[in-house]
Amino acid sequence: MLASRCSWFGRVAYRGGGGGEGWRTLTGHAGLKRANVPKRLYHSDLGDLYKNESVRRYLQQLMDEYRDVSRKLEMAYLSELDRKVLIKKHTELLPVANVFHKVEEALKDLEEVLSLLHGSAGAKEEDQQLTQLLKEEEALISQKIFNLRKDLIKSLAPTDPLDASNVLLEVVSGRTTGGDICQQFTREVFDMYQGFASYKAWDFEVYNYTSADHGLHHAAVRIAGENVYRHLKHEGGTHRVQRIPEVGLSSRMQRIHTGTMTVIILPQPVEYDVSIDLKDLRIDTFRSRGAGGQSVNTTDSAVRIVHLPTGITAECQQSRSQLQNRETAMCVLRARLYQSIMGKATEQRLTARKQQVGTRSQSERIRTYNFSQDRVTDHRTGYVTRDIKEFMKGGEGLDELICDVIAHAEREAVLEVVESSSRLKQD
Repeated sequence: MLASRCSWFGRVAYRGGGGGEGWRTLTGHAGLKRANVPKRLYHSDLGDLYKNESVRRYLQQLMDEYRDVSRKLEMAYLSELDRKVLIKKHTELLPVANVFHKVEEALKDLEEVLSLLHGSAGAKEEDQQLTQLLKEEEALISQKIFNLRKDLIKSLAPTDPLDASNVLLEVVSGRTTGGDICQQFTREVFDMYQGFASYKAWDFEVYNYTSADHGLHHAAVRIAGENVYRHLKHEGGTHRVQRIPEVGLSSRMQRIHTGTMTVIILPQPVEYDVSIDLKDLRIDTFRSRGAGGQSVNTTDSAVRIVHLPTGITAECQQSRSQLQNRETAMCVLRARLYQSIMGKATEQRLTARKQQVGTRSQSERIRTYNFSQDRVTDHRTGYVTRDIKEFMKGGEGLDELICDVIAHAEREAVLEVVESSSRLKQD
């Protein structure tokens, strides 16, 4: 059940105004009413996109193309190359066509029910039970069409081949004049993601944990499970905290301090190959850092690996075994090199329209945690939630925010596809 929380329909609330109740059908039918959906703090409803004129034109364009390809495949005389090209295109268009046809069939069923309801107007008392059954059937079909339309929009969104990947998650403390507020917040964010992994029944393996006097300086963990990257890929970026310190002059004066920390999300696909030449590596060993006493190793078990051509660095001091730390550091280095390669490819694919969410940028400020006002705000979608202490446990509150960001990102991706198609036609 947890995996379905971020589905396209059922979790995103509608923010429609006075005209939001009417819903045009695929064939222009204006009598269909959408079912009541409880309002939440979610940013948008994917169903809204169906009312977008450009989206409807794009859908019609795809269906015309599907019919044309299907017709050509029935031709007896086709070269082997042409047939392969047509089959590939037919396979790409099939998911959209299947949902489109389901919507058309449901609309025919609805018109039939509406016709029967119209004919039963003014019926005798003994026929009122039949009329009630027809009204219930009308509501069911209307809800089915509403959901199918969302599914139709979903079929337009490009899929991310990395969504099923595990991830390497890193948290890094920022810097402020106060110093300790960032370290404390970094530890709290680390604990939040550990709680979220437990909530989603994912594996949470600590690769590196460098504590600080007032909290956490840096940590790297591997999170493995179902669709981990899909849920966490938008968490990368700068997280800001605003709070009144518990002790000191600022506490007595109720002065709010601001700090930051950074979350880095690196996908770890099941199959990926990053070629690393050993002569391009510099491997250093050193003693583990810690708070002192028994937590500090007396041997050089910690390992730092530098990839000289790129300057990318990875280190691990989690284990007392130098060999194990070296293997872990190499794993982290591979993930960072892979992300570097993917980042360059992503930049090349970006079009003129800047995506608001989903660019994998790790530098932008994405969220503010205001402890003094008991509020968490996501700056990309405008999502706001309260009860910050419960939110920091990494359970349902974080899950709902992530679902909203995913829905917004995929909505933007659909608009990008539609607008790209429109630009190509104009060219």
